[in-house]
Amino acid sequence: MTSRVKFFVRSARVAHLATTDRNGQPHVIPICFVFDGKALYSPIDEKPKKSSPLKLKRIKNIRANPRVAVVIDHYDENWKRLAYALITGRATILFRGQQHKKAVLLLRQKYPQYRRMAIHDRPMIRITPARVTSWGKL
Repeated sequence: MTSRVKFFVRSARVAHLATTDRNGQPHVIPICFVFDGKALYSPIDEKPKKSSPLKLKRIKNIRANPRVAVVIDHYDENWKRLAYALITGRATILFRGQQHKKAVLLLRQKYPQYRRMAIHDRPMIRITPARVTSWGKL
């Protein structure tokens, strides 16, 4: 990943995570995330959810099929400024450990809202990039 792509990814506030279930049924949702230069981390936070964290579609899908994609894009009415990064890789669910702790610290630095949430007690999605494709005005 080039330094330009890393900067683009790090500075983004939102991305879209694509997962699929065992049957290939796609599921795409917006996520908050951080990128530490090696992996992306997205918490299962305390925003209202219809079910418990482990029953969420994205978690069930990752457990069934760890291959995921993340799209980070920038839209502008001036189409000369359009850009995106597409990251494909493998996702794992972290519940504790050094990577989980590091991700919590980075997420709380990036998003003040997480400073008041107990993300340290909740599952964390870790995405290890296998391939990165980018386009446009990064």
